[in-house]
Amino acid sequence: MFYREAGQFKTSYEADGQILPIRQDRIALFTTLAVALLVLPLVSSPYMLSAIFIPFLIFALAALGLNILTGYAGQLSLGTAAFMAVGAFGAYNFMLRVPGIPVLLAFVLGGLCAAMVGIAFGLPSLRIRGFYLAASTLATQFFVVWCLTKIGWLTNNSSSGVITAQKMEIFGYGFDTPERKYLLVLAVVVVMALLAKNMIRSNVGRSWMAVRDMDMAAEVIGIRLMRTKLLAFAVSSFYCGVAGALYAFAYLGTVEPEAYNLDLSFRILFMIIIGGVGSVLGSFLGSAFIVLLPVFLNIVAHGLSLPTTVASNLELMVFGALIIFFLIVEPHGLARLWQIGKEKLRLWPFPH
Repeated sequence: MFYREAGQFKTSYEADGQILPIRQDRIALFTTLAVALLVLPLVSSPYMLSAIFIPFLIFALAALGLNILTGYAGQLSLGTAAFMAVGAFGAYNFMLRVPGIPVLLAFVLGGLCAAMVGIAFGLPSLRIRGFYLAASTLATQFFVVWCLTKIGWLTNNSSSGVITAQKMEIFGYGFDTPERKYLLVLAVVVVMALLAKNMIRSNVGRSWMAVRDMDMAAEVIGIRLMRTKLLAFAVSSFYCGVAGALYAFAYLGTVEPEAYNLDLSFRILFMIIIGGVGSVLGSFLGSAFIVLLPVFLNIVAHGLSLPTTVASNLELMVFGALIIFFLIVEPHGLARLWQIGKEKLRLWPFPH
């Protein structure tokens, strides 16, 4: 449970790890933001910003949304990409059909559309759980992609289904270069991550964790299961919807149903498994790992002159092995390993 002790914050899921005091936590946060804002845009090439840092931030936001639902509320979902697609197409249609609408407002409205879809498909969670709930959210993936493919109004009657995303402008300032796109995505992700962190520390977050740990006991102590679960689906889908809009406008440059396939849903699920279920930091660590691992494996494959068939399947084999490893050895993922490493460094070289 959440409590405050000697200037420290702690949750029931983070009780095994050492929590930094508020002052140290803020110093680490401000240092990271300073590096992200001032250093990376100056030292990174446009390719690194477009191909590595922007997708890393977008996937981290989507993983954070899934982590709210699965890690904190305990509701398994396999339809993350579907909610991202709703947010992307919602933002596109708002900008198309409402002249002069601000791009950030379109992203928010797209996220709200995803939240409404999440509430609708979250209703089965009131009666089913576990594998059956995962199967129902998997149906969301196929249903949403089918609607986006068959309903021409959503794609502006495009014959190919691939639509060029509108330009992003805020107060006449265009975000049309990799540096500007990166700064816009960074600002959105930082704000939403801080909101999520504070939400998890609030009564809402405590209700989610109580439902996750034992829903029957949570209901006995007065927590409304229906409202709590549906709120988790709504907030999670909103985060995924905003991430989907950023994915289309800031990364792909196009809005297309095939970009939000089932493979993307599983990739985001792998992020929270490897990064750490029930951890905001784990969402970012898992996203960084999934984005950087293919680059590293590609370099290794070329360096070892591996056959094309082996190189193409190497990524899948490594992902599968890592998921099995983290599920068995360290279920809390990279976030827990990071906490253990910090604890050892604080004590080294005097373990006593």
